[in-house]
Amino acid sequence: MDNHIMDDYVNDEPEEIDAHSAMGQRATGPSVHGRGVERKNVSAVVAELIGSFLFVFVGAGSVIANTWMQGAIGLPGIAVAHGLALAVLITIFGATSGGHFNPAVTIAFLVARRITSGLGFCYIVAHLVGAVLAALLLRVVFPAFVWKAAQLGTPALSNSVSIGASVAVEALLTFFLLLAIYGTAIDTRAPKFGGFCIGLTMTACILGGGVLTGGIMNPARSFGPALVSGIWTNQFVYWIGPIVGAVLAACVYEYLILPRSHNEEQLLEPGTDSEESVVPQQVKECNFEADHSPFSLTGDQ
Repeated sequence: MDNHIMDDYVNDEPEEIDAHSAMGQRATGPSVHGRGVERKNVSAVVAELIGSFLFVFVGAGSVIANTWMQGAIGLPGIAVAHGLALAVLITIFGATSGGHFNPAVTIAFLVARRITSGLGFCYIVAHLVGAVLAALLLRVVFPAFVWKAAQLGTPALSNSVSIGASVAVEALLTFFLLLAIYGTAIDTRAPKFGGFCIGLTMTACILGGGVLTGGIMNPARSFGPALVSGIWTNQFVYWIGPIVGAVLAACVYEYLILPRSHNEEQLLEPGTDSEESVVPQQVKECNFEADHSPFSLTGDQ
C-alpha cells in the first residue's frame, strides 16, 4: 500500500468522547470517524463489484470469442485473458478493497478472521452481482448464435472426469491460488509485485486444469454465466471445490507457515472486533512489523 494511503487510515483514530455530554445528550448524527468507516466500506464493496464485473466479462468473453473464432484463441489465450485481467484488477483495486473478486477468497479470509463478517457478506453479494451484470452484457454484445454455442462462457466438465475428481481438481487449483495470494500479498517476507504473481498463478492453473474442469477457481465466474444462460450443469462443483481449497490453503498458511508475534495473537483472539473493517492498519497489525497486505481486511486489526 502506498505510504500516503496508509497514513490516512493509520491516523484515522476515533475522537475522544466527553463523559458529561455523552451521559446527558444523544448524538445528533454520525461521527466523522463513523462516516469515514462507512465511506471506506462502500468504496470497497463498489470496487469488488466493478472488479468482478470486469473479470467475468474478460474471462467469459474470451471463451465466447474463442468459439466465435473457431478455437483460434485456444486454452492458452483463455488462460492469459483470465490471468491478466485478475493481475490488473488486483493492482488497481488492491488498496481499496483488497482485490478479492472471488467468493472463495472472501470465505477463506472470513475463516481466517482477516475480514469482518458483515463486510465479507457484502463482498460476496458484490461478486455475484458483478458476475451477473457481466454475463448480461456479454449476452447483449455477442451474437446469439455465438454465445449460445459457447454457453455464455459457462464452465463445463470434461466427459472423462468424474464429479469427485472435478471437485478435487477445483479444490487443488484454488489451494494453489490462495497460496500465491498469501505468499505474495500477505506474507511480508516476500517481495511485492502487485497482482501479477497472482495473475500468473491463475494462468498456470487454467493451463494445467482447464481441459478437466475449466480451471475456474471462482464461484462467481461460474455463477454469472450460468444464471444468465440457464445452464446449471454441475454448478455445485464450482462452489464446493474452490471454497474447500481456499479455506484449506488459508488454514495451512495462517497456522503452519505464517509466523505471528505475541501481540498479533492477542489481536486475533475472538471477540476483539473493532469498527475498522476495510483498510489494514499497520499500527494495530503486527505480522513482522508490517501490515497484512491489501488482501487482509479485518475488523480484528
